[in-house]
Amino acid sequence: MTSTSARPTVVLVHGAFADSSSWNGVVERLIAAGVAVKAVPNPLRGIAEDAAYVASALQQTPGPVLAVGHSYGGAVITNAASRVDNVVGLVYVAAFAPEDGETLMDIEGGSKDSVLTSALVPVQYPTASGTEAEFLIDPAKFHDAFAADLAEKDATVMAATQRPASSLAFSTPTTNPAWKRLPSWAVVATGDRAAGSDALLRMAERAGATITRVEASHVVMVSQPQAVTDVIMQALDGVSR
Repeated sequence: MTSTSARPTVVLVHGAFADSSSWNGVVERLIAAGVAVKAVPNPLRGIAEDAAYVASALQQTPGPVLAVGHSYGGAVITNAASRVDNVVGLVYVAAFAPEDGETLMDIEGGSKDSVLTSALVPVQYPTASGTEAEFLIDPAKFHDAFAADLAEKDATVMAATQRPASSLAFSTPTTNPAWKRLPSWAVVATGDRAAGSDALLRMAERAGATITRVEASHVVMVSQPQAVTDVIMQALDGVSR
């Protein structure tokens, strides 16, 4: 983590089928701007477990924090930020911002733009008490569903290195959403076929977020890192006043 200013630390949380390297272009730009930033790992084991892990990372970050989530990471910060007292704002990057009691399956079921459900492949992982279902994106459908504005060779690498997400990530309801008490900003990717651009816009409007539309796929932070960085800088200015 690099810090040369008194502004809040930016904590980046990646989504399903990804890891913290998906933030590399944004991290590079924030560091160049003198912003304190770190990208924390998201276990992808379900809302309850992931929110607890990320809340711990947020709480152990000195000073105020601007929490930024991509995709499923948005649902995680929505739950995690309510458990700590140092988060001063939220940024949703092509991200879910669920309502109290809402699941990601509920949200995806209402999207006309998302094709993610038809692209998922179910597999299993062991737990202490047996097995649990998890999902991957079919590599043959990854480019179209997840990263259509990247070069096909880059999407192929992302598909090969994707991390599966537990079914609990999609079926566990949100509790006490943090956007109800914190200022929010949202990057809505207009070509998002994973979360669904229509769902992103509905959630951002419901959260009262300051909305920026960007012509991009679901992985807007990879294809348009400057646009995402600009929104994060706007949010930093907003919470620092």
